[in-house]
Amino acid sequence: MTLNSFPNYIAGTWAASSDTAPNINPSDLNDTIGQYAQASANQTAQAIEAAAIAFPKWRATSPLVRFEALDRIGSEILARVDELGDMLAREEGKTLSEAKAEAHRAGHLFKYFAAETYRTTGDIYQSLRDGVSLKVLREPIGVVGVITPWNFPLAIPAWKIAPALAYGNTVVFKPAELVPGSAWMLSDIIARAGLPEGVFNLVMGKGGEVGEAIVTHPKVSGITFTGSTPVGRKIGAALFARGAKMQLEMGGKNPLIVLDDADLDLAVHCALQGSFFSTGQRCTASSRLIVTDGIHDAFVNRLCVAIKDLRIGDARAPETQIGPAASEAQLAIDKRYVSQGVDEGATLAAGGGEVKSKTPGHYFAPVLFTDVSSQSAVARDEIFGPIAAVLRVPDYDAALAMANDCEFGLSAGIVTRDTAKIDHFTQNAEAGMIQVNLPTAGMDFHAPFTGRKGSSYGAPEKGIAVAIMEGVLLKTPVENFFDSMAVSLNGPQAEGKQIAIKITFTDLQESHLLSINNSVMRHQKVGIDTPADATLNLTQPLLVDIITGKAGLKALLFGDDLSVEGSQLDLIEFFSLLDRPDGSFSIVTP
Repeated sequence: MTLNSFPNYIAGTWAASSDTAPNINPSDLNDTIGQYAQASANQTAQAIEAAAIAFPKWRATSPLVRFEALDRIGSEILARVDELGDMLAREEGKTLSEAKAEAHRAGHLFKYFAAETYRTTGDIYQSLRDGVSLKVLREPIGVVGVITPWNFPLAIPAWKIAPALAYGNTVVFKPAELVPGSAWMLSDIIARAGLPEGVFNLVMGKGGEVGEAIVTHPKVSGITFTGSTPVGRKIGAALFARGAKMQLEMGGKNPLIVLDDADLDLAVHCALQGSFFSTGQRCTASSRLIVTDGIHDAFVNRLCVAIKDLRIGDARAPETQIGPAASEAQLAIDKRYVSQGVDEGATLAAGGGEVKSKTPGHYFAPVLFTDVSSQSAVARDEIFGPIAAVLRVPDYDAALAMANDCEFGLSAGIVTRDTAKIDHFTQNAEAGMIQVNLPTAGMDFHAPFTGRKGSSYGAPEKGIAVAIMEGVLLKTPVENFFDSMAVSLNGPQAEGKQIAIKITFTDLQESHLLSINNSVMRHQKVGIDTPADATLNLTQPLLVDIITGKAGLKALLFGDDLSVEGSQLDLIEFFSLLDRPDGSFSIVTP
């Protein structure tokens, strides 16, 4: 049987590659979907050059033109939900109902950002100088590299590509190697939407070749990436070295707290949905179930019964609730962690083995561990499979402490009737997204998607207005701001400069030393008495006002929330060496 071949899309033309790779259905290993082009580094460079050439004209294009193009894309996606959902389910193993829902979401994301083209506005500031007016414009940054994972091959590309195009950037799209079919179909729709040649480009292939070529190319102005934390950190280091912008969404080890007063049925539902649906292959999956003593036994017993009742099978079968692992490699990881969990002393309460089906596939029974040590691998590592660990705690305070004891901070949930604890949890959980009496997985398509600690770097994804941004920033660790400042240092201007600035947050009672040396800015948390060329004393809310542009110069000079010690000239020079952040969408900069 002859398989169809699917080429890359470069400079407005479908371009074949010398190398191809098969796309295998994880529900039926005998089903090869097609042969998909594997771009070379040279082909990737051609796509980047095409995007760079197209950028000046596209950035100057009327918002109406961009609206119509994105709206057409969204309309066609919505009209082809069944077809797109079938491809997604076939190549990734996500159940058909979930796959169709994802396709529907992708269509609405393009519709949403089509409307956003009309809202690319600027700001007017009152000048302190007579006869002078100040206007801040929002402008696209240039060529944006879009690097996406395999677990949401329609939705995640949509929420990266759509805003990039809406705001006047051009795009080079590199999808995950595992799911080229969904990416190709999406790209085919985009290619027929009337965009000028070079505005959108698709390069399929290996991360080590195609991804690296995108990350290192000097004409790529910024990268929006979703994937593993190790890969994200490597990308971040490479982009930092050449001063490119970045938006990194990485791993998660998300807690779901279940308190004694929780509705038991609701708690089991949240755990079941959040931990095991989509075969646990979601960065927001609740892989840590932190349960208080009073409800622990009843919760575990009820959840074990529910797990055993889950229907595992072909992703496209209507009765299936849990599809296969997406690949042989992921199946091997799932099996390895089950063995490791048992070796570390945890109790295998449910699941844990391969499942036979009508067709050969990567089927695996969802796993629940109990009696889990908080330091064990199953409690700390992101597994990305249908494996959840129950961690028993005496009370809410212990639950919150355990939830926050993690290098990741993407999503966190709580199930309780206690409104006071809900309020406390939303204020103190160290996660970018908080869910109350809901599964940890699942976010509205128009809301920001972001994490804390090792889960995220850069502005929230999917676009966000300054008014909304303020609330997000107030819950963001101040270290993240300094990371962003370090990236925004103007290296050429900073050459030969040696300046040390201390920022003391009077409301947080903590100080941070920011030092510029050899055109690199470093930051570290220090004692209040640490010497510096200048010290800036302010509150965290004032810092947020500065970042979002809400605080003008007059407020800074004469406000009660800010004071300066030491050399004001050094302080002014320090901040003059930083490119101003826009406080909004990371691929659009003033």
